[in-house]
Amino acid sequence: MAAGTGFWMASVTEAQAQRASSITVRGNQRVDAETVRSYFTGGPLDQAKIDEGIRGLYASGLFSDVRVTRSGGGIVVSVNENQVINRVAFEGNSKVKDAVLTAEIQSKARGPFNPALVQADTQRISEIYRRSGRYEATVEAKTIAQPNGRVDLVFEINEGGKTSISSIEFEGNQAYSDGTLRDQMTTTESNWLSWIKTSDVYDPDRINADLELIRRFYLNHGYADFRVVSARADLDKTKNAFVINIVVDEGQPYRFGAVNVESSVAEVDASTLRGKVVSSEGSTYSSQDVDKSVEAVSLDLASRGYAFAQVRPRADRNLETRTINLTYVVEEGARVYVERINVRGNTRTRDYVVRREFDIGEGDAYNQIFIDRAERRLKALGFFKTVRMSTEPGSAPDRVIVNVDVEDQPTGEFSVAGGYSTSDGVIGEVALGERNFLGRGQYARIAAQLGQNVQGFDFSFTEPYFLGQRISAGIDLYAKERDETDYSSYKIDTYGGGVRFGFAITDEFSIGTRYQLYQQDLRVPDRYKKLNDDRASVALLEAEGKTWTSLAGLSLIYNTLDVPRDPTQGLYLELKGDVAGLGGDAKFVRGTFDGRYYHPIWNENFVGMLRAQAGHIVAFGDDDLRVLDHFSGGPDLVRGFEPQGFGPRDVGTRGLTNGSPNDDPLGGTTYFGGSAEVQFPIFGLPKEIGLKGAVFADAGTVFDYKGIKHFEVEDTNVRVNNQDSSKIRSSVGASLLWTSPLGPIRFDFAHVLSKEKYDETQFFRFSGGTRF
Repeated sequence: MAAGTGFWMASVTEAQAQRASSITVRGNQRVDAETVRSYFTGGPLDQAKIDEGIRGLYASGLFSDVRVTRSGGGIVVSVNENQVINRVAFEGNSKVKDAVLTAEIQSKARGPFNPALVQADTQRISEIYRRSGRYEATVEAKTIAQPNGRVDLVFEINEGGKTSISSIEFEGNQAYSDGTLRDQMTTTESNWLSWIKTSDVYDPDRINADLELIRRFYLNHGYADFRVVSARADLDKTKNAFVINIVVDEGQPYRFGAVNVESSVAEVDASTLRGKVVSSEGSTYSSQDVDKSVEAVSLDLASRGYAFAQVRPRADRNLETRTINLTYVVEEGARVYVERINVRGNTRTRDYVVRREFDIGEGDAYNQIFIDRAERRLKALGFFKTVRMSTEPGSAPDRVIVNVDVEDQPTGEFSVAGGYSTSDGVIGEVALGERNFLGRGQYARIAAQLGQNVQGFDFSFTEPYFLGQRISAGIDLYAKERDETDYSSYKIDTYGGGVRFGFAITDEFSIGTRYQLYQQDLRVPDRYKKLNDDRASVALLEAEGKTWTSLAGLSLIYNTLDVPRDPTQGLYLELKGDVAGLGGDAKFVRGTFDGRYYHPIWNENFVGMLRAQAGHIVAFGDDDLRVLDHFSGGPDLVRGFEPQGFGPRDVGTRGLTNGSPNDDPLGGTTYFGGSAEVQFPIFGLPKEIGLKGAVFADAGTVFDYKGIKHFEVEDTNVRVNNQDSSKIRSSVGASLLWTSPLGPIRFDFAHVLSKEKYDETQFFRFSGGTRF
């Protein structure tokens, strides 16, 4: 290039400032001459224009050589075209599929062959293998000549062995053990499960994210001065494994000192905001509590109309008392408005599904708290692989543009499940579900069950934003046929459906309403209808046949659980009320309560759980309460008992001295109970296997049967021989919990401490299911 340009400059200097009368193109075979000329037209052919044209031709990737010379009154552009790639192939790859590699490289079939680009592609493929933990992988690009200036581009890959992480070591940690800190990380050490996991490979980005998780862990447990001093990854080539060494400086733990709210906005009374602050004096310092307080105060201000008010936490450390005095300062922020919200990257999910998660819209006052809240909501939907918020200046100094970049991910699910429970026996389920139906954010699911003692199907559909409001609306249809079992001497078919609505008052508190209409068809086998020792309870004989239940209900739910499926911290409270009698055969009022509290009790690995349950039902009108509407006592209340194993029971004519498996449970109108459980890891087993142990203690009771007292059997008025006691049943035991890749499975071993003579116990209980 330099020689050609120099020759042209030596020929005629005056030609630098004039247009060439002609531009001759030589050497081109596939690229049109006019395409080459276009790089030199549009202005005088001076020095700058010639250099710009040459640079442009090289940058196009179409040419391997470009020369410009003077000829008569014009210029001659001589080019050598790059070869064209006939096809791109990969050889030797089995761990990374061709489709993945093709999407990552820039060299494409029918595109120009560019050696610099091929070299960059080689490095990119090597980086992909390093990211998957294969640092020994080598990549070599080769070409195979084809006719007409074409070449086959082949990347020969030697994947090598998996470069794992042999150990993750910490220095400087005193308050928490290495194991506790490793539990905060998504990166894991290699073990005998390495053949089925990918978390034990070295990924710098993942390590950096893990360091942030460790930092947040310390900041949420009082260590406000915590910092990561260094993080180093050393490759042991003899073992083909990394050793990760992380040096930390914990600092000293702090507690909250005085907590106040100050306001520099004249119309805002700081005292009215104090109740929104989560952090409290004397409690362990937690940055999470600070963030929650900032958000709660900001939202309250916005709801009052102070759109531009900003909340800034001001911390004052007292090193002697190891406390942090915290002041939430309310001040007037800059008056900035949202000019536009751009939603980008969504190929399936509709724009309005993203936009409705914002509490602000275009034209509203800009508030970073609302932006952060919308980002959390979008991530929680599970519709997107990535969610990223960014801002850019708008058309005026007081305008800002909010960009929402998302990447859709599959949300459909087809599952085949199987399992076993002591009440239903072996059961299988086939289900088809979609969490983002037609990209509208709706949930739809249909499932069919087929089991040893139960068969049925159910369908559900949920619209999370009914009528454009933050109200969920859903419909359910179901049918279930249950045969007699060791715990019930009757068959029952249930068909029905319902509608439900949910209202999110806050992120933690919600209200649910529902209406259900269902039919129950209870059938007692003929062998249990005779007036003999095998006779079923007359309460069941009286309830035989088809009955309709029309039921309306209300639920109040408070939920702060950190992880819904496997919580380690938080509170869940649910208060439900139901009224049956708006038509149909059943007439009752029912109320139930379920509360669970989870909290780490030692080293974050030992999680304590306290649970309280209670319920009461009462009939109204002239009819007695049906036996099917009573509460039954079983392992869901006190482990160690069979389903319907304790509570009021009809022992028939046999009395307590001649108990029989056919003694039928009647149920009671009142129940209450409590449980205490400690879950812990099993020493010596890797966390990835998903096995945990637990010890528990349960206590509870079901009592006060309010059904029929007698019934005609073979022209004989037979009374219900009801054994009813409010005695507390209790048990202790141990459990094995397995969060397996195929679904949750639990094994309970319980020893009953207190019971009535007619109660039926069960030492071992196994429940669970698979999904594949």
